[in-house]
Amino acid sequence: MQSLLTAFLGLYLSHLLTDFVLQSDRMIADKKRRSALAYAGHGAIHFFSAALFLGFAIPGLALRWSFYASILGLVLVHLAIDRLKLYLVRSGTLTDGATTFLADQALHTLTVFLTAWLLIRPPFWALLEKFRWVQSAIEKPLVVSVVYVGVIFGGGYVVRFLTKPLTKQDMSILGETSNEMQNAGMYIGWLERFVVLTALVLQSPATVGLILTAKSIARYPEMKSVRFAEYFLIGTLLSMSLGILGGLILLKLFYGTITLSR
Repeated sequence: MQSLLTAFLGLYLSHLLTDFVLQSDRMIADKKRRSALAYAGHGAIHFFSAALFLGFAIPGLALRWSFYASILGLVLVHLAIDRLKLYLVRSGTLTDGATTFLADQALHTLTVFLTAWLLIRPPFWALLEKFRWVQSAIEKPLVVSVVYVGVIFGGGYVVRFLTKPLTKQDMSILGETSNEMQNAGMYIGWLERFVVLTALVLQSPATVGLILTAKSIARYPEMKSVRFAEYFLIGTLLSMSLGILGGLILLKLFYGTITLSR
């Protein structure tokens, strides 16, 4: 039986790359201005990346017309969700915060799962009997890719939305605008979560402590500001928590158990 998990991972990896890596700030701004070209570009990236990853993971699917029709349907639903979210935020029905972001991603994840289900169509009883954590060799690199992309890049948006209320306070005394501070924090967060993930996979948890120490030393002068200290500590702890969570998943994947010692 072709693996539903393989199909889901291939499509979900495409979604993560499309939303968090290959979607530039300019494309996001153009979508907010209702640019048809921006939506078309976003959809094209999603379509071709989904076809590439899923076609590579399960080659036989690429020979069926329903493969391309299903991906096209997923892309159209993805764009419709994006458009609806922007409309609801602009109308004031929703706020552009963490709750809206997480709900949006949950809805995207559901549509990815449903598309994978339609492509594979596994009998429910057979799915329950044969379900395992990883069923084939291709699923391990897919899980690793999904965790790394999701934690590093998707996690950046989670941290950004959750700490956004803190940056609304006046931090001009630090010589940085809120946008400059958030952008710098996002880039540092990418590197931070990458190192945390990799350190845990290599079973070197002491490296995580070194990261926290290095960040504290680098930002020591600004820590005199109570507002910045709150922003720094909350952002860092959120970021490292996401990295640790992803690392635990990968430890289970590689070693079959969660252990931090060799």
